Amino acid sequence: MEVIIVLLPIAIFLAVGFLLIFIWATKSGQYDDLDTPSIRVLFEEENNIVHNQKKEE
Repeated sequence: MEVIIVLLPIAIFLAVGFLLIFIWATKSGQYDDLDTPSIRVLFEEENNIVHNQKKEE
């Protein structure tokens, strides 16, 4: 029974902590766009193309 008295406040503290971290992440835009970062690697930057063309000349 004494273990419950110790573990219950710890569990509530952890739950509130995770809730605050989730709210912070949601407000700061961590979950806004999940698709673009995965396909960003497929797009070439124009600077690399111009840089490569200068080397070939």
